[in-house]
Amino acid sequence: MKTTSVSEDVVALSRKAGSARRLQDKLTIVLFLLPAIVLFSIFLVYPIFQSVYYSLFSWKGFGPAVDFIGLDNFKHILTDRIFLKSVGNGLLIVVLSLTIQLPLSLVLALMVRRNLRGRAFFRMIFFIPYVLSEVITGIIWLILYNPDPAYGFINALLTRIPGFEPQAWLGDTRTVMLALFVVVTWKYFGFHMLLYLAGLQSIPPEIEEAALIDGVNERQMITYITIPLIRSTIRTSVYLSVLGSLQVFALVWIMTKGGPVNASEVMSTYMYRFTFERFEFGYGSAVAIVMLLISLIFSLVYQRLVRQKIT
Repeated sequence: MKTTSVSEDVVALSRKAGSARRLQDKLTIVLFLLPAIVLFSIFLVYPIFQSVYYSLFSWKGFGPAVDFIGLDNFKHILTDRIFLKSVGNGLLIVVLSLTIQLPLSLVLALMVRRNLRGRAFFRMIFFIPYVLSEVITGIIWLILYNPDPAYGFINALLTRIPGFEPQAWLGDTRTVMLALFVVVTWKYFGFHMLLYLAGLQSIPPEIEEAALIDGVNERQMITYITIPLIRSTIRTSVYLSVLGSLQVFALVWIMTKGGPVNASEVMSTYMYRFTFERFEFGYGSAVAIVMLLISLIFSLVYQRLVRQKIT
């Protein structure tokens, strides 16, 4: 009986010690996470709830918000022609990015991956635009797009073609979105190129060597071996590109401010204009919530589609 009693006491003590150890581990994890949780709540969660609150009021940003209007701000957003135009422009940038910018980045990544002379130099040159701030990038391209050939390099170059007249690339409703997309591509293609390059360098060389021994040509190698092996990298690139295109702001604001005649308006410039130029903070908060919902819906749908493909 004594032996049984002692063994039961030992088991009970070991269980208590194990429970105390697990509790201590959990407390340690919580303490390490606490600073991040606090910062996340202050700078992300709280502003979201604050925006939701102000979106229900007609508030000019001064004093307490007392003029409650419910969902009127959201009703106006969904029926405003300019906002719908801004959504269309954002989707246009998304489509052009997926069909032009990302394939260009992949092609360049495949090129600089080769053992070419000076490939480190080309990697650096291609990545420099991404390092520049969007403000500096916008100013550089404002100069390049200057309608006067004496100052604008692009018009100076194109006017050498017989019959070509100088163009106001950013002042014409027909060309402004294309001109902006060129800048967006120049700014961000280097980032996606390095992303693809990292994926390409993670491919074991033995796989490609075995394919070459089997007589696979370069086109077949890229189509059936290389691209499938970096599929996860491509998914990440597409995800970042779509979200970035939907949220683009600084380049558009610096170069066109959404003009001419709202031809280059995007959701972020639309929100900024109403919030900080017209001081309609309630309406601007509602636009911010709509932007958040669009981005959130895309993220959830995209992640679900990716999981289904993986499984």
